[in-house]
Amino acid sequence: MQAMLALEDGRVFRGKGYGAPVERAGEVVFNTSLTGYQEIFTDPSYAGQIVVLTNPHIGNYGTTPHDAESARPMIEGLVTREFSTTSSNWRATEVADEYLERNGIPVIAEVDTRAVVRHLRANGVMRGIIASGENLDEAALVAKARSIRKMDGTDLASVVSTKTAYEWSALEPKNQTGDKLLPAGSQEQQPMHVVAYDFGIKENILRMLTREGCRVTVVPAHTPAEEVLAMGPDGVFFSNGPGDPEPLDYAIENVQALKGKAPLFGICLGHQIFGLALGGKTYKLKFGHHGGNHPILNHQTGKVEITAQNHNYNVDPASLPADVEQTHTNLNDGTLAGLKHKTDPMFSVQYHPEASPGPHDSHYLFKDFRTMMETWKK
Repeated sequence: MQAMLALEDGRVFRGKGYGAPVERAGEVVFNTSLTGYQEIFTDPSYAGQIVVLTNPHIGNYGTTPHDAESARPMIEGLVTREFSTTSSNWRATEVADEYLERNGIPVIAEVDTRAVVRHLRANGVMRGIIASGENLDEAALVAKARSIRKMDGTDLASVVSTKTAYEWSALEPKNQTGDKLLPAGSQEQQPMHVVAYDFGIKENILRMLTREGCRVTVVPAHTPAEEVLAMGPDGVFFSNGPGDPEPLDYAIENVQALKGKAPLFGICLGHQIFGLALGGKTYKLKFGHHGGNHPILNHQTGKVEITAQNHNYNVDPASLPADVEQTHTNLNDGTLAGLKHKTDPMFSVQYHPEASPGPHDSHYLFKDFRTMMETWKK
C-alpha cells in the first residue's frame, strides 16, 4: 500500500503504508530516542502531532500494555525508515503494526527520515498529513495540510484530560514493583496525599509518585483550586500535556490560587503553566525538544543530567520576576529547563524525570517533592 506525507510548505515524501489505512493530519515533529517507541505512541503530549522517529528500525519488539503511558496511542501518525511487521520479544502481546492499525493510527515507512528531519530543523515544525492508497493527489494533500488548525492558541489539554477524578493504586501492576533498576519506594514512611492535575499525564509519573509513598488522586484539568484544597492534599502536581500553554487560563489561575497553600511540582506543560502563573511568558521553539538524550545543567548541584524531553513551547527566562530562581538550563540551546520560587514551596522542570524508558538521572526530583511536602507538614 502506497502512502504519502505532505507538508504545508509543499514538500512531499512518498513511502509504504502500514497501520490504519486512514488519513490523519497534525503538526509534524521528530523524536531522537533510540528506544521506547510505544511510550512515544501513548504519550498524551503528542496529541495533535505526527511523529517522525529518527531511529531507523521501529516495531521489532512489539507492544505490551505494561509499557503504555496512557490507554491508547495519542499520536496522529507515525513516520519511520523501516517498520517491522513482526515482533521478537517475550513481553510482546501484539505487533506494533496491528496495535496501531487497531487504534486507527496510520504509518508511513520506507521514507528518508534523515531528509524529513533536516527539513524540519531548517524550516521548523509544520502542519502535515499522512494518506495512503493509490493515485494520491499531492496538490490536494498539501492544500489540506495548509488548512489544518495551528497548534498555537489551541487548548489540547482539555481534550486529553480525564473527565472524572480517580485514585491511582499503589498496587497497580504497572508499578513494576521489584524492578532492580527502579527506586524501592518509601512505603515505610508516612503516606503523602498528592492531587495530580491531568493535562495529559503519563502513567509513569503516577508510578513514580506512588514509589515515593504517595497516595495519588488524579483530577480533570478544569478542577477548581478550591475543590483540590478541600481534598486536603499534602502536595499538588501539575502534569505534562500537549499544545500551547497560553490558552490554559483555568490552569494558570489554579496555580495562582494554590501558590503558598500547598507544595507544588510541575513537569513539562506544568512547568510552562507555572512560568505563566508567576508572571512570565512562553514562546514556541523552532522544532521543539523531543528525545531521550538532552543534557541539562543543574545549577544547584553543578551536575549535568541526561534527560528525556517532549515539548514545543518554553518559558522565557528573561520574563520571570526576581522572586523566581532559574534552577536548570538546557545545554543544547541554553533554554530554561527548571525553576523554583524563592519563598513559596513550588518548583518545576521542562523535561521528564520519570521517562520510561529513559535516563534515571532526574529521579531525585520526586524525592525532592516528597521532602518539600514533609517540610511543609511540620
